[in-house]
Amino acid sequence: MFQMSNLIDAGKMFLFLMGELLLLFIAISFIVSLIQIYLSKEKIQKILTTPHKGLNSILGAILGAVTPFCSCSTVPILVGLLKSGAPFSGSMSFLLTSPILNPAIIILFLTFFGIKATIIYAIFTFIIAVIIGLLLDRFGFEKEVKNISIKGGSDNELAYEDLEGTFIEKNKIAFKHAFIDSLYLLREVVPYLILGAGIGAFIYEFVPEDLLSNFAGRSNILSVPVAAIVGIPMYIRTETMIPIARILIDKGVGYGTMIALIIGGAGASIPELSILSSIFKKKMMIAFILSIFFVAVITGYVFNIIM
Repeated sequence: MFQMSNLIDAGKMFLFLMGELLLLFIAISFIVSLIQIYLSKEKIQKILTTPHKGLNSILGAILGAVTPFCSCSTVPILVGLLKSGAPFSGSMSFLLTSPILNPAIIILFLTFFGIKATIIYAIFTFIIAVIIGLLLDRFGFEKEVKNISIKGGSDNELAYEDLEGTFIEKNKIAFKHAFIDSLYLLREVVPYLILGAGIGAFIYEFVPEDLLSNFAGRSNILSVPVAAIVGIPMYIRTETMIPIARILIDKGVGYGTMIALIIGGAGASIPELSILSSIFKKKMMIAFILSIFFVAVITGYVFNIIM
């Protein structure tokens, strides 16, 4: 099994995945940085003061989907929203979509899974996040938030409205900042990219298809909820997991199983839960974890049916 030809093929796959991931990540992080410059935290808070709960939940999900903040930034924004009087429904929809539906994930989905899978993923995660935000508001979970203040994120973040000069000069500064920021981010995630490409190449060449298809294929109806449960405590970086998922699917793992694992890991990792425990009471923490679980399971089963 571990013959020289296998190792060469695995090496070729590693180089292919690594090259693709490097180019993708630079492009993705550049776009992400630009979005964060043009759509500042203050703008998000202003938009989400809309009093109508249904509209606010939709706006919250939209803003979460286009603002790829990490947990250290998302949680302070959430606290600011709640303290500014923004409806609870929109704040929760924002919290749900921000880690699992953002430009980085969408671009990676398009690259590795295609447009059909990307549309299905985006539609169902968005709709479920809106519904869950409304339900949490309807059942009074707003009272399960602690009355505290949190400071987080960078104090040196660049906001477009703070730039000076002509239109061209301000945009030149924004683009330059975004490009430099993308290179800094690349330096931080290179180990994860190497890990993802390495694991993907190993699975591609050395893991038998029958083993994976029997254990986690579409025919195993329990594979989706099990994947969601396994994913929730894991700290899965999207850059690492999605290329691995593409190869696993090629090897026979069900679409839904992989989607459930990605959503569970991206939506409720231990680092994020640790931060959220500082502002959520026990019941709200349980409700949040169950929300991510249901998003993962429902979307996973839909993928298995449609794909």
